[in-house]
Amino acid sequence: MIKRVLKHTFTLLNIDHVKLGSKWNYKNVISPYFRIYYIDEGEGEIWDASTKVRLEPGFLYIIPSFTLCNLYCPHYLSQYFVQCFEESSDGISLFENNRAILKVKATKIDILNFKRLLEINPGRGIDGSDNPKVYEKNAVYKAYQELNHRQSNAVFTETHGILLQLMSRFLTQEVFKSNDSSQVPPKILNAISYIQLNLPNDLSVSLLAKRANLHADYFSRLFFQHTGERPVKYIHEKRIERAQYLMITTQMTFAEIATHTGFENVFYFSKIFKTITGMSPGNYKKQMDMISF
Repeated sequence: MIKRVLKHTFTLLNIDHVKLGSKWNYKNVISPYFRIYYIDEGEGEIWDASTKVRLEPGFLYIIPSFTLCNLYCPHYLSQYFVQCFEESSDGISLFENNRAILKVKATKIDILNFKRLLEINPGRGIDGSDNPKVYEKNAVYKAYQELNHRQSNAVFTETHGILLQLMSRFLTQEVFKSNDSSQVPPKILNAISYIQLNLPNDLSVSLLAKRANLHADYFSRLFFQHTGERPVKYIHEKRIERAQYLMITTQMTFAEIATHTGFENVFYFSKIFKTITGMSPGNYKKQMDMISF
């Protein structure tokens, strides 16, 4: 029997049951947290660059963190939703190899879990707007972080348990089976973990290869074979993801964020940020300050 150590924790941001109309129509939404929906009435759509998923009653949906997507309701949509942050001991997300929008048939337990989560966490909805650009602001995050600190041990533990149950519903997908991390060589898994935990530090390919006791060229080829990306690009993407998280959840300046995420200066940070996201840090910040269901 394989004994597994729980490495992932999920912290509640929002939970609510809402009725939406045609104003729920938002483009290019990207957030540092997970969204899970249960649809009980109506219809809508979520789509990214490669996939369009229909929102329909009786199904659960997940949008992993840092997944760029569009949200649309043509007429009417009734949904339970939960938003939560993920933390892991090795810095690797449960959805590291697949940040796609996923859909599963809801069960009675799923529905009870949403209702129970709402019952034990009252007042955790989004006040005033369903527009991500309105409520994704530092002050909002801080307010809900404080609410988590005030949870009793019983509520905190039950909330975390329900969030884990909801997450588990999407880990039996065939797409995850094909991306099972057990197929990735330990040296590459170790490098991925090291990158996540050392983003502010030197992460040259030569350093990573030396840690793996491999030639730099061979390490780079092996990394590409099992991640689909060259080490330098992967490092840039993870640094920019961390930067996006910090831009939304802290009041750090761009220069401070650049330092905190391992960029030598704010100009290089801005260049890589635009390469990865398609917009400058300033424009990204403006977008988030103006818009998350």
